[in-house]
Amino acid sequence: MLDALRPRGEIEQVTAGAGLLAGTHRLRIVDPAGGQQPLASADGRWLLCYNGEVFNHRALRDELRGLGHVFRTGCDTEVVLQAFTRWGEAAVCRLRGEFAFALADLAARRVYLARDEVGVKPLYWSLADGCLHVASELKALAGVGTPISEVPPGWHGWSTAGGGPDLAPYSGLLSTGVRDPAAAGAVTAPIEADAEAMALVRAALQDSIRVRLDTEHTVGVILSGGLDSSLLLVHVRALHPDCVAFTIGAPGSEDLGYARRLTADLGVPHEVIEIAPREIRLPEIRDAIRISELTEYGDIINAVVSVPLFRRIAEVGVKVVLTGDGSDELFGGYPMYQQAKMDQQRRLFLHKIANLGRTELQRVDRVSMGHGVEARVPFLDPDLVELALRLPGRLKVRDGVEKWVLRQAFADVLPGYIKARPKNPMSHSSGLHERVRMYKPLFARIHRSFGYDLHQPVRRDFSILLERCGNDLDLALARSRASADYSAREHVRDLVGAAKWNAASLVGGLAPPSAGRTTRHRSA
Repeated sequence: MLDALRPRGEIEQVTAGAGLLAGTHRLRIVDPAGGQQPLASADGRWLLCYNGEVFNHRALRDELRGLGHVFRTGCDTEVVLQAFTRWGEAAVCRLRGEFAFALADLAARRVYLARDEVGVKPLYWSLADGCLHVASELKALAGVGTPISEVPPGWHGWSTAGGGPDLAPYSGLLSTGVRDPAAAGAVTAPIEADAEAMALVRAALQDSIRVRLDTEHTVGVILSGGLDSSLLLVHVRALHPDCVAFTIGAPGSEDLGYARRLTADLGVPHEVIEIAPREIRLPEIRDAIRISELTEYGDIINAVVSVPLFRRIAEVGVKVVLTGDGSDELFGGYPMYQQAKMDQQRRLFLHKIANLGRTELQRVDRVSMGHGVEARVPFLDPDLVELALRLPGRLKVRDGVEKWVLRQAFADVLPGYIKARPKNPMSHSSGLHERVRMYKPLFARIHRSFGYDLHQPVRRDFSILLERCGNDLDLALARSRASADYSAREHVRDLVGAAKWNAASLVGGLAPPSAGRTTRHRSA
């Protein structure tokens, strides 16, 4: 299991005891020297394996010290452990961060599992021969050979010896849009006024970015030159000047043009990874599926594009990056939001956000951690998610402009060419989508070859299913429960379309031989 997870960290740390084997591959970011894992409590009763980052760990540490707790390290791992010994299961509601962990009670021979509210960090389990196996990735559990289940985002619970975990939600964010249902009312009422919405969105995003920059490391920003990633770079440049932007794309793709212009304007170092479409072949497809473990075709295509990006980030030694994932789901960045029935619009937002843990966030976690890089997602801070779900659709899409409130909230900090750029999905704007699409008929077979179907099979994209259901959310959800894959006929039609595009691009010289370069641009 640890061998399968080796890329996630820099150092393997293991503890063995009666009836328990525990180990981590730790990526050393907070207190690199002192943050030993698995971490045992001072009395020896508790043992913690923890993944992620708690951004309010300094405030929690001060509070716990005021209550008499003594700390041995400066790591947020110990804050999680001591918070639990003070507040029990209620401690998880105090953690602001992106995390998943397993905490063993050695005295009672039971294990507590918990995952952050949005599902930024993963947590899976499998039961075989009376033994509970827990891991951050499917590839660590596939060898067990039994069905694999996940701890859902915002859930926690206990597993006693010989049994699977008894899990329940500690947050209602992804089911109701309200973190604490008992607090529903005026605090969660819809925000109707334009000016109020803009001010709240601006303050929430700026605070979310700020807490994710509490590090001594160089911070990378995944920059497509679109609205979301450009907003991140503008703020990171102001708050944490030791930063660098990373952009991937085919030579001549629109992402490279926008990103180069913005980094030059801001004076930010820029790593450009140029990939010619013809450089993507079956080994690249297989490697992306192996790393990402994804189950929807569009996410797999994005993973193929993401792998060389994060490979380069690791090569230059950057360990912390910020990404703009989640903004489209929160603020109406997809056509489906404009086409949804009015009475289904809020539920569609909730559905998309609730599934990020197995779609975009899974891609971000696997591909980043698969190269020893921690990716942080400011747009998916629970406070910002809860706020966005209070905004009516007319504030998100207005006069055909997607993410309207976000554009208006930051109109004074973004250049006009970024504000005016329309949404274009990652794989398309990078110029690599059609090349990867040629391999789509092989995705499911490759996925099964790694044993990932012990968790879920590959299935058609929900966005396409929704469109084919006339944008009727209830009908699409009913059909999606069958987890149906594309038919052979659909695959053939898709392959023919991709082949025509690739042939035309070669004739037109859209993939010149200069691709595959990595260039670094520094602006004064």
